[in-house]
Amino acid sequence: MESPLDPAIAARLKRTADGLVPAVAQQYDTGEVLMLGWMDDEALHRTLTTGRCTYWSRSRREYWVKGDTSGHVQHVKSVALDCDGDTILVKVDQTGAACHTGDRTCFDADVLPLS
Repeated sequence: MESPLDPAIAARLKRTADGLVPAVAQQYDTGEVLMLGWMDDEALHRTLTTGRCTYWSRSRREYWVKGDTSGHVQHVKSVALDCDGDTILVKVDQTGAACHTGDRTCFDADVLPLS
């Protein structure tokens, strides 16, 4: 099945062996890094066209729109590829917690000590 993703964008993506690209969600106005999810061509297409972040769940093997069940919605402000095309940066306006644990970000709970 052919993806509806713009072929020029699809050609720039460097995917993992299972067809995924890591997608970093960042709060658009503060720069706060919220979470890391995974997108394939279809998830990226949906994110670009709906204004809501759509990810591919590796554990459930299905698409999920952030906030559809939790109410913690990510409204997309911008989407960018890094220089190598192997990471997507999605700047969002996050409503509520971004992490499935209920924390604001997935990086709040386990800050590692520096030596």
